[in-house]
Amino acid sequence: MRLVIQRVSEASVTIEGTVKSSIGQGLLILLGITNEDTQEDIDWLCGKVSKLRIFNDENGVMNKSVMDINGEIIVVSQFTLMASTKKGNRPSYIRAARPDFAIPMYETFVKQLSIIAQRPIQTGEFGADMKVQLLNDGPVTILIDSKSKE
Repeated sequence: MRLVIQRVSEASVTIEGTVKSSIGQGLLILLGITNEDTQEDIDWLCGKVSKLRIFNDENGVMNKSVMDINGEIIVVSQFTLMASTKKGNRPSYIRAARPDFAIPMYETFVKQLSIIAQRPIQTGEFGADMKVQLLNDGPVTILIDSKSKE
């Protein structure tokens, strides 16, 4: 699993002109899934995300987690995170999991993150043409791959 985590002042997902989800201060998480991903990847990533200290404390130092600031979270599936650009100029998405595997993994990730972070998680819609808007705060953008834990 691969995540792009963005600290945001606000974010939203719009599908066919209708806002499906929106949050204020918190995290926008883009999630890419491969066929090799497991529950262990979900557990590790959810633990990491919920404790990631990327929000400022009273001294302006990134020392607080999304849980510490009572922030909101929105998770959007994004198969293009698994793109390979090794050959040619057209990305290959062969590593991205097919919907029959990816959808349950995405749903499990969202459910697990909600349990660990002790808050509801907003989502996009798997496979939909989504318009994602965000106001990146900082900007702060973190990349995490569950296959690169060191």
